[in-house]
Amino acid sequence: MRILLSNDDGIDAPGLACLEKIARTLSDDIWIVAPATEQSAASHSLTMRTPLRVCRRDEKIFAVEGTPTDCIVLALHRFMKDAKPDLVLSGVNNGDNTGEDVTYSGTIAAAMEATLLGVKSFAFSQEIMGGRDPDWATAENYGPKVVRQALKLDWAPYMLMSVNFPACIPADVTGIFAAMQAEGCSATDIVERIDLRDRIYYWVGSKLADDRAKTQPQSDFAVMARKGVAITPLHLDLTHRAMFGKLKEAFA
Repeated sequence: MRILLSNDDGIDAPGLACLEKIARTLSDDIWIVAPATEQSAASHSLTMRTPLRVCRRDEKIFAVEGTPTDCIVLALHRFMKDAKPDLVLSGVNNGDNTGEDVTYSGTIAAAMEATLLGVKSFAFSQEIMGGRDPDWATAENYGPKVVRQALKLDWAPYMLMSVNFPACIPADVTGIFAAMQAEGCSATDIVERIDLRDRIYYWVGSKLADDRAKTQPQSDFAVMARKGVAITPLHLDLTHRAMFGKLKEAFA
């Protein structure tokens, strides 16, 4: 397989080095097109008002001054246009992407863009706990198995796989489990502070604890809570089918 790697933590992030190790157990034809700097929470944004500058670090390695989506677009339409990838792997993200976090994540967005362009894609994320550094060995150990097993299945159009690895050593992982995306919004902690000029500023994004692991036992939250690897199929067709039917009747 020809495999393209990207992420949102930046081309020098340790998670991308972990992802490359995963990819090289699957193929020798590895390309890397990733943001030059961290783009966490960039979501599915595309750079439209400034030029995209690129540093070519090696024959198959490119650092892009843009978003994860920019990276995938450039890779498929420019750098790899004559021989497109068979698979895109995004991550490994520094932190989990569960529940509603998938709507913010640049890691997920890179896989989304590849999916929209017709390439099967995985987004990998590594949970972290208590301010500790991520245990990349867990992703490195379980990533190849997840990819190999999932690629044996028939995939629906416009679908990607979001994979979350628990914050534990590989020996403590309880297994690989299919998981639903957790529902409901977890609380967001807004921290207000005052700078040296007595002006108020804010930090946004710290999560407060919630109980979705208990109330949604098949969710990604619940799988992670029991130290399992959670694999969630995400679908990019956002049409709500039941409401579509009701609207057809209402506006007939």
